[in-house]
Amino acid sequence: MPVPSRRVVSAERVVQGGCAFFLRHATVDMDALAGSLAVSRATLYRVVHSRDRLLGDVLWRLADRLLAQARADTVTTGVDGVLETTRRFAVAVRQARPFRAFLRAEPVTAARVLFTPAGGVHVRVVEAQKAILAAAAADPAWSPADLDGAAFLYVRIVESMLYAELIRGRRADPVTAERAARAVLEAC
Repeated sequence: MPVPSRRVVSAERVVQGGCAFFLRHATVDMDALAGSLAVSRATLYRVVHSRDRLLGDVLWRLADRLLAQARADTVTTGVDGVLETTRRFAVAVRQARPFRAFLRAEPVTAARVLFTPAGGVHVRVVEAQKAILAAAAADPAWSPADLDGAAFLYVRIVESMLYAELIRGRRADPVTAERAARAVLEAC
């Protein structure tokens, strides 16, 4: 009797498939994704380890694209450039219907994936923000002394604004959030 062949799928292919699935359905259903990739559910889990980790990879991939576009469109430098990038990114996130639908439909999962090591999104966002701060530090008028600390605090403020509905059930005031973010940057 012939031994059935195993279908091999790369982590990259799973994340790509997860992104496409998420954009269509505002979630990732592991059974449906496995079917669309023509692999078993067991194979899918062997590759990505958990739904939270896959969701984290998917959300980061999609956010990273938005962040790259925001950075490319930013025309100011220094602290003002950092804030401009954040404003552009925040607008793009608020306009991302699948993401907003996911936050409403799965708030507990979203919080776990976005804010804890389970999804790994927060750590990647802080690293990306650190790179933004380092690039902005080329402006001689501003040079943060503690990139790690500034990036962490800055991201926490931005997360508090972006995910206020998830965290406390109501929207945050972007103007207040920007004043707080500016204060962190100017204190560095």
